[in-house]
Amino acid sequence: MKKRILVLFLIVSTVLQAQSIDYNTKRGYAANGYDVVSYFEGKPQEGLKEISTKYDGINYKFSNQEHLAEFKANPEKYIPQYGGYCAYAVAVSSKKVSINPETYEIKDGKLYLFYNAGRTNTLELWRNESTNELRAKADMNWKKIKH
Repeated sequence: MKKRILVLFLIVSTVLQAQSIDYNTKRGYAANGYDVVSYFEGKPQEGLKEISTKYDGINYKFSNQEHLAEFKANPEKYIPQYGGYCAYAVAVSSKKVSINPETYEIKDGKLYLFYNAGRTNTLELWRNESTNELRAKADMNWKKIKH
């Protein structure tokens, strides 16, 4: 009986681990090491190694202790959409593309990050097209590629 319970536990543990979301952790942290709470204040800032935490297996840095406390009180509120990958790329091509941490949008209380390099600013593309349609496509595509 104990052996069966142990085997069942190992199977369930393996399945749950396999379902974890693939987060964009460039530089070892979510949002390229930027303080995810600072986005909601309209001033994205790099976080400090000394003020960090781990949530859902992902490292987060913060610019001050207050932001760390806010995150710990409600982490789901601050986690970037689509694992922190470029929202436009997820919507249009169903691809996980790195982001520029200073190119973002807060919409309906959610943080969306975007690629911005050279002549391509996907936030501008996102805003020039139907944002609601793009979010619906990104939501659908993310279900397929999030692992």
